[in-house]
Amino acid sequence: MVNVYNSDEAIPREVLLSRISDIDGLLCLLSDTIDQKVLDKASHLKVVSNFAVGYDNIDVAYATTKGIVVTNTPGVLTNATADFSWTLLLAVSRRIIEGDRKCRDKQFKGWGPMMLLGQDIVGKILGIVGAGRIGTAVAQRSQGWGMKIVYFDEKRNNYLEKQFRAKRVSLNKLFELSDFISVHLPLTPQTTHMIDGAVLNRLKPSAILINTARGSIIDEIALLKALKQNRLAGAGLDVFEKEPQIHKDFLKLDNVVLAPHIASATHETRSKMAMMAAENLLSVLNGSKPKYLVNKEVLS
Repeated sequence: MVNVYNSDEAIPREVLLSRISDIDGLLCLLSDTIDQKVLDKASHLKVVSNFAVGYDNIDVAYATTKGIVVTNTPGVLTNATADFSWTLLLAVSRRIIEGDRKCRDKQFKGWGPMMLLGQDIVGKILGIVGAGRIGTAVAQRSQGWGMKIVYFDEKRNNYLEKQFRAKRVSLNKLFELSDFISVHLPLTPQTTHMIDGAVLNRLKPSAILINTARGSIIDEIALLKALKQNRLAGAGLDVFEKEPQIHKDFLKLDNVVLAPHIASATHETRSKMAMMAAENLLSVLNGSKPKYLVNKEVLS
């Protein structure tokens, strides 16, 4: 038997808790918090299949102690997310949303030499924070503009260094050097607020910051302060610390482009994610090893 919460909205927590006592497998969204309370309530649970790459919404360590398999959907959304990172970068750098608003509000009175001046991209320095699949794909897309690449990651990315002469640097150095910065780290206790006021203070006033990873990697209060004080030119945000809530001060700023966590929102990508999540879940329930296993030790 399959129990489906048939809504585009995230399932309310009390509804989730009321439905999981007898289930064997759970296919959840990144907006669902699968913590100890949920895992204890689902006494028959064998697998949690996350409809996302990131799994910071799941207490993986606790699931592992209970012998519950956790899976995710990596790889399939790399191109869509990389494309969207560039969508935000271009929208912020060329002030497209401000221009659209000016047109809709009938404030466009004709061409002017100083109207809505933005940032050039050709030959500039692109900083990649997190050089995994998505960060690498974002860097690859920069070559049409002849950009130089610096990156921050715990692991060396030999492909980026060999193919594009990318330079691995510290986080502080990356923020000092870069004209554009794109964030692609997973959210962990170590990366939470990794980009804080001290790091943001190293930015060039002309720099632009893009985040399509997780909101809590950036200290939003520190970012708001920097934006208000024009210590960076702008930001493009697809993710927020307390989704779906967005800090009200972001809504007042013209130098921010906001998106409702839609970096992977293409027909093709979301369909593939759904298929992968379903296959992961069914593999475990059928006694097989899932293709995309997060907590590998649970099956060792």
